[in-house]
Amino acid sequence: MNILLILAIFWPALAGLAIFLTPSLKENKKLRGQAVSAALGIELLLTIVMCFGKGTQMVLLNMTPTLRIEMNVDVIGCIFSVLMSTMWLLSSVFAREYMGHDDNERLYQVFYMCVLSALIGQCYAGSMVTLYVFYELMTLLSVPMVVHERTPQAVAAGIKYLVYSIFGAMLGLLGIFFFSNYLGTVTFVPGGVETAASAPSGLLLITFLVIIGFGTKAGMFPMHGWLPTAHPVAPAPASAVLSGVITKAGVLAVLRVIYYLVGADVLRGTWVQKGFMTLTLITVFMGSMLAYRETLLKKRLAYSTVSQVSYVLFGLACMVPAAFEGAILHVVAHSVIKDALFLCAGAIIHQTGKIYVRDLRGIGKEMPITTWCWTIASLGLIGIPPTGGFVSKWQLATGSLETGLAGFDVVGPIILIVSALLTAAYLLPVTINGFFPGSDYDYSTLTNKEGSKLMTVPMILLAAGVVLTGIFAQPLINVIMTAAASIL
Repeated sequence: MNILLILAIFWPALAGLAIFLTPSLKENKKLRGQAVSAALGIELLLTIVMCFGKGTQMVLLNMTPTLRIEMNVDVIGCIFSVLMSTMWLLSSVFAREYMGHDDNERLYQVFYMCVLSALIGQCYAGSMVTLYVFYELMTLLSVPMVVHERTPQAVAAGIKYLVYSIFGAMLGLLGIFFFSNYLGTVTFVPGGVETAASAPSGLLLITFLVIIGFGTKAGMFPMHGWLPTAHPVAPAPASAVLSGVITKAGVLAVLRVIYYLVGADVLRGTWVQKGFMTLTLITVFMGSMLAYRETLLKKRLAYSTVSQVSYVLFGLACMVPAAFEGAILHVVAHSVIKDALFLCAGAIIHQTGKIYVRDLRGIGKEMPITTWCWTIASLGLIGIPPTGGFVSKWQLATGSLETGLAGFDVVGPIILIVSALLTAAYLLPVTINGFFPGSDYDYSTLTNKEGSKLMTVPMILLAAGVVLTGIFAQPLINVIMTAAASIL
């Protein structure tokens, strides 16, 4: 199983480099795209197989007795790794059509594959040192995806993304130094290492700074500024995984620090928990308001991500089982939904050239499959049953009522509901105006602009996933409950 673990981590990067260096694939875009999708299909199988190897541990490198590059396969890591591999595979299929005429597609593909390796390594990280190494690799390798278009706007966005990410990661590095001193180890342990009834003030301060640092990747206020700048300038397949998957790298890092290093019991009721909850609720509301006001389609979705990922962080901040279950459910639901929305937006832009919401009147007549997929994903993000978004938000709202923190048990659910209403206000107009453009619309200009199956099939599968993750949520809830029982 140790060999499979190493293979699961490094296979995407090795396969990507092999595809990049194979002469026969250099000019054959179709065959190269098929090779990338096949390699990612193998990676998905590897991450599924690793789910049967929970408990697998190995040390790759001993730097000091307390600082080791060590791996550990657990339930949370398996959920994240399977989710990431699935989203990466579907986005790669979409990219074969979307980037078919891109001269730099080959370079994009190799970085795309290498980023997944870094993400999988983070999923299986057994210590904060390991997590930090793969986290930094993921940041550096994903910059070329942001600047792929090589326009001045893309380069500026890439620099901003890099600066924010490095600053956030430096706070994580600061945590490694202090945690190794306060806790004696930075190895992840279910429930946390710290067992004292009250934590020293220094440990609380460092924990809060680390949460802000890793929260940068998740787009949490006040370190959210890079996200609405970087995501819209990247190619749509890259935007999909940046928004739906890479933001979850920050979520996973925060989760590990709270529940596997410091311990929720130590933080519960402290100013760290209250401050963390305050920042997440500010982000949820602020992101929804900014999305509502934004007219650029992909930027509207980017602001939406700012809001929705902080739903997850809010659930983690509550530090009660129901909210934790809701947070992990929303990790899955949001990834599926946001990948679907960004791919739909990408298909619209690719096929019509329209980038503003105001120009999408009648799009449902020209691209009915894409618009239906957009509609289903929108309902999921709003939280309409029977979608996965409804189940996750229900659990989050229920969990927020159980925190026992005066004020937060009232304000929390209210902000979640207000955000849901704003989500409906900024997503559903695309559907309404798309399918019902009005009597003054010139129907004589209508043409079928739907993309090929390489575009529509991934969108259809993701739209189906939006519903299926709600209807069949209980098996996943049972798995999450197993993890929650060990840490709360």
